[in-house]
Order: sequence, then C-alpha cells, then structure tokens
Amino acid sequence: MRVSTGRAIQSDSRMFTVVVEGLGIGRQRQAERRFTVPFNQLQGLMQSIAQQGGRIRAVLGADGAGGDTPAAAPAPAAPAPKVKAAPSKPAAVSHADVPVNLYKPKDPFIGTVTENYSLLADGAIGRVNHITFDLKGGDPQLHYVEGQSIGIIPDGTDANGKPNKLRLYSIASTRHGDNLAGDTVSLCVRQLQYEKDGETINGVCSTFLCDIEPGAKVKITGPVGKEMLLPADEDANVIMLATGTGIAPMRTYLRRMFEPAEREKNGWTFKGKAWLFMGAPTTANLLYDDDFNRYQEQYPDNFRYTKAISREQQNASGGRMYIQDRVSENAEEIFSWIENPKTHVYMCGLRGMEPGIDEAMATAAAAKNLNWSELRPQLKKAERWHVETY
Repeated sequence: MRVSTGRAIQSDSRMFTVVVEGLGIGRQRQAERRFTVPFNQLQGLMQSIAQQGGRIRAVLGADGAGGDTPAAAPAPAAPAPKVKAAPSKPAAVSHADVPVNLYKPKDPFIGTVTENYSLLADGAIGRVNHITFDLKGGDPQLHYVEGQSIGIIPDGTDANGKPNKLRLYSIASTRHGDNLAGDTVSLCVRQLQYEKDGETINGVCSTFLCDIEPGAKVKITGPVGKEMLLPADEDANVIMLATGTGIAPMRTYLRRMFEPAEREKNGWTFKGKAWLFMGAPTTANLLYDDDFNRYQEQYPDNFRYTKAISREQQNASGGRMYIQDRVSENAEEIFSWIENPKTHVYMCGLRGMEPGIDEAMATAAAAKNLNWSELRPQLKKAERWHVETY
C-alpha cells in the first residue's frame, strides 16, 4: 500500500482513521481496530503498525473516504514512501551479537572475587549474598548481556572423588558490570540448605560462593542463555515476575533502564513501562529493595514495584500473600499490557511459582473470554513470554 503524505506543514489539522487487523494476541488479532490521528502522525503510525505485524485495511479521511491516499490530500503531492508488507508474525527479539560459551568447563576462565556481602536485612530467613568477580585478563574477554547466566565450578571433589560439577547462576549485573567498566560480573546467590535424615545439608556450590573471600580465584564458564534477553525496542513494556534470587536478571534490566550512570553509558534509553512483581517471605528478605524503591520514585511514569511478602501480608482469602495473588489482584491491567504487542513478560525463580502464576493468568484470561492455554504458546512463539525457573 502506498500513502501520499502530501506536503506536510505544522498547521495541517486534518484527521485520518487507519483501519487495522492483526494487532494484539488471541482473539484480538482477529478483530478490526481503528486509530484516528492527525495528518502529521499518520506516516509514523502506519510504519509502527507494519513493524508490529498489523495489516492495514484502509486509510479514511475525515469524511470517511478511503483508498490508497488520504481524503482531500493537497497537491502537488510529494513522492510517498512505501510501507513494507506486514510480516507473518511480530519480529523476534534480536539475538545478534550475544556471546555464548566463550569459556567451557574443560577450559574455564579464572576470575578473582572482588567483593562478597550479604543482601539481607536483620531478621531475614536464610542467607543470600551479592558476589562480584573480576574478568580482566581473559583471551577472549569474558563478556555478556543482560539476561544471561554463567557457570561456576566450585573447588573440591564430590563423594566419588571427582571434581565438582558446575552450577549455573543468573547474572545480576548489566553488561557494564557494577563498576561500569565492563570487566566484572556479579551474582545473587542463596545458600541452599535442606534437612535429610535429621541432618542439615548445605548446597555445594552455593555454600562455596557464600563463604568465598575477596581475592580468591574461581573457575567461571559461559556465558549461556538467550531465553531472557531484553527486547531492543526502547518503547517496549516489561512485566517481571520474580521470587527470591530470581530477581537477578530483573536487576540487570532495571539497572539498564533506570540507573543514571547506566543510562548515560549504554546508548539505550528506555521509554516504555516496567512493572516488577517481587515475592519474598519477609521484608528483610527483599533483595535490592532500596534500588527499586528509588527507581519508582525517580521514574513514577515508567516503573511500578509490587511486593508480595508471604509471611507479613494476607491475600483476599486471608491466607499468605504470594506473587500469584498479586497477579490476580492486577489481572485486568496486566492483560491490558499483554494485549499490546510491545509487551514482554519475564518470570524467574523457583519452579514452584509457575503453577500459581499460570492459574492466576488463566483466571484473568477467562474473565476476558480468552483461553490461557492457547494464549501462552502464542506469546512464547512471538518471543514475548520468557521463563527461567529452577
């Protein structure tokens, strides 16, 4: 389709209606939608529709006339740029230039611990530490992007006398590192502990990391993972669902979006909306809470922070407040976000959170006469539903 924009002048007050199909998800993709804009926004709207996979059926002038040119276009008309044919599905998140497996288990990078401190406040349950490693001196340089993971091979041997196997951990720092020099990586690690035959068992790698001292050497592999990458679109909307140390990738996204020094450095200025749902057993267990509260204060139009504190808050039924309860409370608004093809959803944390989230989303979808079991695969296929649980 060609659209003649005519000779654009600021005083042009004409209005046009663009009739579109194929925007949104589920049944909404089948529905016809209309957008009415002034003349000077017409071309930009049509380009945006094409990029999002929409099909433009007609362009109508104020009098309802349609066709390949807007009604009452002035003459002489300037040559019109062509609008590219809409793709069969929304464009996928770009995975270009994403480093993978720069260092493998047989030949790991040897990093140096630069800091290791607790993330928990007094009275918290368990043990969670923020640990940073120096990556300088690698050939190649070990680098990564937000949403990836690295492997850690703990010192020592297993019960069979063999070297300990690596464990994967979501990276908690942006590609620039916490020092913004691009030569460190940070992890958010909870010490695994469980009871077996009356004995407390400590996780091998998590205990190794929580106990490690600055200056110690650590075997690092990776990076790996393309499931949790942020979209390149600065106008994207991002919903984040995290429990415990599942906050690690969300911290990378939010630092990239809202940390002033990051915004200056990364050449990528987030203009969309971000909404974090964070689950924790107590307030003292909220991780990076001060940073997230600060982002909400500084960017109230772009960031929302919703907490589910299970041992301190009650849900509508009087039970403990879990992240799925917060999703249910905000279901209508969450779905209004998801209906926008620019919205991505990220979930990270214990695998046990998935059924509750799915149930909440299914209930919310049913209220809009949508089938979540059909909707979720569509979101996944469009690379808008990202899950990393363990």
